[in-house]
Amino acid sequence: MKARLRYTRDGKVRFTSHRDTARILERSLRKLRLPISYSEGFSPRPKLSFGLALSVGYESDAEYLDIDLATSVDLEALPAALTAALPDGLRVVAAAELRPGTPSLQQAITSCRWQIEVRGAAQDDVAAAVSNVLGADELVIERVRKGKTASVDVRPAIVDLRVEGPTDAGVQLVADLATETVSLRPSELVGLIDREMRGDAEEPAVTEGRVRRTHQFITVDDVSDEPLAAPEAATGSPGSSEPAPVAASQPSPGPTPTPTTSPDDTAASNAALREAS
Repeated sequence: MKARLRYTRDGKVRFTSHRDTARILERSLRKLRLPISYSEGFSPRPKLSFGLALSVGYESDAEYLDIDLATSVDLEALPAALTAALPDGLRVVAAAELRPGTPSLQQAITSCRWQIEVRGAAQDDVAAAVSNVLGADELVIERVRKGKTASVDVRPAIVDLRVEGPTDAGVQLVADLATETVSLRPSELVGLIDREMRGDAEEPAVTEGRVRRTHQFITVDDVSDEPLAAPEAATGSPGSSEPAPVAASQPSPGPTPTPTTSPDDTAASNAALREAS
């Protein structure tokens, strides 16, 4: 069985790196005693597949994690139970079983939607710069990779861009940015807007404020959709109670380092899990 989780990242935990966030989630999954499948070899690792990395300082409504499970679990109760095991700011809002052959998150994601706060300029000036960016035939930036500087035209990576309105500290943009072939980071987009606004001036005209990833999209037959939609009312809320275990409900089809449980234990554990949620 393979399951996909959707989780959010808010508040102070946004300053945690992608790698540390992955470790936090892995430890929390172990707390629940999930029957996670492990790789083979001298140093077995849990089979967890994370989606696209989220930069330090950014918040998100749409982060994803795929888990290989040796046996099935109660996915309906999992979001609340796992949220209870996570620190404040990380919240699991949905879980679903994946069909066999589903592409990995790294392969499937084609674009992300961002809310990007731009600080230091009036909304009309930012809107004019956005219009110039969208009207450009090409937008060339320089990137350094493996010690070499390369010029890249990132205009194809801007799928959509608009001014949403004012914030307490600046102006909020909504941007759909591609993640494959030619990609563009929110900080690079703000740099392009700044380049349009400041001209030859040395001091930046605008700076990046709060940034939030609101959606990640996969494209199938020219139709964009989310890897796992969030429910209208997200399940679970942060808490400090000890999470209940999530037990296996059927034997594994092959050898695994994770022990299985009896049907009676499974029923009791899944009942406790639903109670915790």
